[in-house]
Amino acid sequence: MHCPFCNAEETKVIDSRLASDGAQVRRRRECARCSERFTTFEQAVLVMPRIVKNDGTREPFNEEKLRSGMLRALEKRPVSTELVESAIERIQHRLHASGEREMPSLLVGEMIMDELRDLDQVAYVRFASVYRSFQDVNAFREEIERLEKAPSPEERRGQIPLLPEDEQ
Repeated sequence: MHCPFCNAEETKVIDSRLASDGAQVRRRRECARCSERFTTFEQAVLVMPRIVKNDGTREPFNEEKLRSGMLRALEKRPVSTELVESAIERIQHRLHASGEREMPSLLVGEMIMDELRDLDQVAYVRFASVYRSFQDVNAFREEIERLEKAPSPEERRGQIPLLPEDEQ
């Protein structure tokens, strides 16, 4: 680590602590030449696969693009920010864990729809209608019928209802 004051190459670590809930290491350093002290932060950098679009072009994975698409579908829906961030982290984990250098955008879209289906069915239908280019009302109807046959997001999360079914 180069000293930011004199550009010397030799610095020593005086103190190390976890930061950002363990996602980073904060290090206090001292320059061997000028004795100035400074702080560095260290964190793991995960290489995400490049996304292969339908037209064959490739682009780097963009977390903000993922987030904005999900938030657009979830607009004015009762889903907490924590649940959205957890879903985004799960998608990123799946992408990284695949070990692939490139990932088709279709597969990423399916991952997003899986997460949205578990978060909010209205948001899922919103996203699916754009992603799958629904052309008419019948496409909406078919997707809604599939959702009605499937367990609700709460059931998939394993939550027990507060009230028995007949009292709701």
